[in-house]
Amino acid sequence: MFRKLFGAAFAAGIIAGLLITGVQQVTTTPLILHAEEYENGGHDHAAASRSDYIIIQTKVFSTLPEKLILAHSSSGTAGHDHADDEGQDHDDHAWAPEDGLERTLYTVGANIAMGIAFALMLTAAFAVHGGEMDGRRGILWAMGGFAMFTLGPNLGLPPEVPGSMAAELGARQMWWLGCAAATGIGLCLMVFGRKISLVVLGILILIAPHVIGAPQPETIGGSVPPELAGHFAAASIVVAAVFWAMLGWLSGTFYKRFEA
Repeated sequence: MFRKLFGAAFAAGIIAGLLITGVQQVTTTPLILHAEEYENGGHDHAAASRSDYIIIQTKVFSTLPEKLILAHSSSGTAGHDHADDEGQDHDDHAWAPEDGLERTLYTVGANIAMGIAFALMLTAAFAVHGGEMDGRRGILWAMGGFAMFTLGPNLGLPPEVPGSMAAELGARQMWWLGCAAATGIGLCLMVFGRKISLVVLGILILIAPHVIGAPQPETIGGSVPPELAGHFAAASIVVAAVFWAMLGWLSGTFYKRFEA
């Protein structure tokens, strides 16, 4: 059992992490780099609005770890004002990998780590549920993970490019965790509940975080054009769907193979 769970998860996570990095390089990565040009004042028409712009740190729980690794504005805490009024540079508040190979390697490492962690969740679910497993059934399970970790939370907190306005980091983290948990519990009750009351309870739990509402910034705006931010949000969700589909198929396939 140990070999089946961990062997399948590590194999699936490593392959999916490598493959999704390649997908990101031609989809979301160029959008992030373009957004950083606006964030860093690289465009004249964006620089005028930066005098009183507050840099809000990138949320920790992104659709994929790429934004956490690539965004120059990411750091361990939130709510730091831009350092212009303190005579300090923005880099004093945040660290980011250097452009080029270093950023790519950090992205690959983060994607593989995330892939292994999610694959372990999938293989554990396979083992608990029992029954025959293969790649196609693995994709069905993975779509539940996609709904839990991407669709549900992103309805309230869509993926953000560097330079986007955002609410306080701690509040977003708490809401994200609560929404992911509620989505997972709600889906389980709806799919596996044998009574109509359990299905209704699952629906109520599923929608509860969205009734409460995700924390939002006090003001709307930022240095990044809304067209670019919208494109990034849509692309990130599609890339996440591709990631989960690959991870589900690989996890189910390796799970069955290690079973032999």
